[in-house]
Amino acid sequence: MSTNASQLERLTFFSDAVFAIAITLLIIEVHVPHVGTRDDAAYWQALRELQPNFMGFMLSFLVIGALWMAHHRVFGMLADYSQKIMWPNMLLLMVVAFMPFVTALMSSNPLARVPQLFYAGSLLLAGLLQRWLFSVALRAPYVRGDVPPEEIAATRCRAWGMPTTAALALIAAWFAPGFSDFLFLGIPVMVRLYAAAGRRHALRLQVARGNAGMPRS
Repeated sequence: MSTNASQLERLTFFSDAVFAIAITLLIIEVHVPHVGTRDDAAYWQALRELQPNFMGFMLSFLVIGALWMAHHRVFGMLADYSQKIMWPNMLLLMVVAFMPFVTALMSSNPLARVPQLFYAGSLLLAGLLQRWLFSVALRAPYVRGDVPPEEIAATRCRAWGMPTTAALALIAAWFAPGFSDFLFLGIPVMVRLYAAAGRRHALRLQVARGNAGMPRS
C-alpha cells in the first residue's frame, strides 16, 4: 500500500469514527423518565412527554446517516487525495460532532423559533461544508479511473440536496417553528433530483464533445 493510500485510509477511519460517535451520542440526550409509581398510565404519560426527544433522535440519526453515506460514497471513489481536503473534512466533522447538542436543544424546545433556526442552520452549514469537501476531493488525478464521469458529476450535484433542504427549513422555521423539521424528510428526494440533473448534464457534455470531434463530411 502506498503512503498516500495509507493516509487516505487513516482519514477515512477517523471520519467514520466521528460519525459513529456522534450518531451514538444522540440517544444519550434522551433521558430515561423516573416515575415514582408502578402505575401504567404514569409511564405512558412520561413516554408521551418524550415524543419530541424521540422524533429529534430519529431525525438527526437519519440526517447524520445521510451525511455519512455520502461521505462513504465519495471516499470510495478516491484512489488518492489532496491535502486540501483536510480542513473541509475536519470542519464537517466538527459540525457532525455538534449535532447531539443542537438536537437536544431543538427536542427540548420543539415549538421555539430560536432552537429550530439553530438546528436548521447547523444542517445548512454541514451541507455546505460537505459540498466544499466533495468539490475538492472529486478532482483528477485523485478519482479512481474506473469511475464514470457522469457518476462524478452526479455525486457533485447531489451534494446540494442537503444545503438546499436545510435552507428551506431555515426559512420555514421562522414562520412555522416545529413544523419545519418535516422538510428534512425530503432530503432523499432532493438528492435524487440533483443527482439526476448532474448526470444528464454530464451526458450532454459528452455527446457535445463527441459531436465536436466528429469529422465534417
